[in-house]
Amino acid sequence: MVEKTQFNVYLPAPLVKQVKHAAIEEGLSLSAYVEQALTQVLNSKEGTGK
Repeated sequence: MVEKTQFNVYLPAPLVKQVKHAAIEEGLSLSAYVEQALTQVLNSKEGTGK
């Protein structure tokens, strides 16, 4: 298992609310949901050469 590190980010309150609800709908923790989303974005950028 990969070691996890905590860090803080500041986001608009409405976005945080949307992300929390989306995580619940997916049956994931907030951390798992954000990890999945960030991984998808970064992997898609690798594929486009950005």
